[in-house]
Amino acid sequence: MQTDLLVIGSGIAGLTTAIVASKKGINVTVITNGQEVRESNTYYAQGGIIYKGNGDSPEKLKKDLFRAGAGLSNLKALDVISKLGPWCIENILMNELHVEFDKTESGKYHITDEAAHSVKRIIHSRDLTGRSIELALLAKLKDCKNITVKTGCTATDLLTFSHHSKDPLDIYRSPECFGAYAFDQKQRKVIPLIAKETVIATGGIGALYLHTTNPKGARGDGIAMARRAGALILNMEYVQFHPTALYHPEGERFLISESLRGEGAELINKKGEPFMHKYHKLGSLAPRDIVARAIHEQMIRDDSECVYLDISNKNPDWIKKRFPNIYEKCASFNIDISKQPIPVVPAAHYLCGGIVVDENAQTSIRRLKAVGEVSCTGIHGANRLASSSLLEGLVWGYLAGKDTSTKIAGKKEKYDFPRVEGWKYENEQVDPALVMQDWLTIRHTMWNYVGLVRSSKRLARAEKILSELNNEIEEFYRYAILSDELIGLRNGIQSAMVILSAARSNRKSRGCHYRTD
Repeated sequence: MQTDLLVIGSGIAGLTTAIVASKKGINVTVITNGQEVRESNTYYAQGGIIYKGNGDSPEKLKKDLFRAGAGLSNLKALDVISKLGPWCIENILMNELHVEFDKTESGKYHITDEAAHSVKRIIHSRDLTGRSIELALLAKLKDCKNITVKTGCTATDLLTFSHHSKDPLDIYRSPECFGAYAFDQKQRKVIPLIAKETVIATGGIGALYLHTTNPKGARGDGIAMARRAGALILNMEYVQFHPTALYHPEGERFLISESLRGEGAELINKKGEPFMHKYHKLGSLAPRDIVARAIHEQMIRDDSECVYLDISNKNPDWIKKRFPNIYEKCASFNIDISKQPIPVVPAAHYLCGGIVVDENAQTSIRRLKAVGEVSCTGIHGANRLASSSLLEGLVWGYLAGKDTSTKIAGKKEKYDFPRVEGWKYENEQVDPALVMQDWLTIRHTMWNYVGLVRSSKRLARAEKILSELNNEIEEFYRYAILSDELIGLRNGIQSAMVILSAARSNRKSRGCHYRTD
């Protein structure tokens, strides 16, 4: 297959890129390994998206982003998002997509607070903001006749001249991408998708950890593919752990939005005592890395499996209206959040680093862009500011779509395509028990040794375990019958190794990367 623009991923960043690019008449193909287009981190995002509040300004937002990022944020990128962010929300989300953000009785947008923001500037759609945005994007997608969407289609490897061209002399070309191999899960065939421009929008790496708020597909596919292609990757040690995920022995971790704390919920220990004031002057509204580590330490001190988040002082009807999704989820575990505190623990939530990109989402490889969580614009630095991820995906999705369509439609770039090697199929049966056990090893190792609190000894232990496992999985992958699960396992171990390497190299505690030594 051949297309003008190939977008790998279907969250806010990928779909915004596709929709914006399609406006200039170019052909766009979106692929996702999920069986539904909506399956993405965006769909599960709860809290809200940064807009603007009373007395707010781009300079104030820049300061808050820089402060939350522990002084490591890219100043050029901060200029872009602080100035372009409100415009993108108004023109794309509000005016074009008609996302139904909550409003007050007077008809104005309801603006709330979240941790480390100096003013109230978060707009939301109840506690289902990501879902509202994703569904609005998908509705718009149906009107774009030049966008083709393929579900159940797993990107296997990026196609580059130096790796996949049949011309041996192409190894001397500068790094350049011309699409991707894609595995059709139903036909069980690998298809070369040839593209003038390619955008990676595959999301994050939460599924590499034992406890995460991310869906199962957040396994580092884009990071691993970009690494194999030779793209520059940065800040991978900065993995943000959300302080509050629902803790229940019988259920998967479920995000308890920071918006609860923004609306007055307080963290308490098993005795019912507030404790965050001991760790930071902002108490329960301290930056996420500080809150997560404080909870971790409190659990150790109290020898408890969790702490609690209490919003029961609010009116029950208001709670049900403001947080219907969280209320219903907790109720399914017999927890009435209007009457009792919610048991919570930290969980892997967001990757602050990723594939290095510029102001137009361009990577270090020609004809390859990256947007959303898989990318590293530098905005988040060492720790992400609450509700900034959806905005980053929107802004850089817009910029990527605009830049690629201008290049392609305006014929500003010369595009050539080499002859490609065909995919070599293997026939060794895959043992599901091995795949399951390998994932358990990855997740336990990353959680215990490359998690909230790190040390030289822990990281060295992780290196020993993961290096051996990486070799075994690569050998396994080389001869086994291909599947989405196998592709994900290979990408998962390689992404874990990238995070581990960055964590070992950085001996300075900063933001999400906390070393006891």
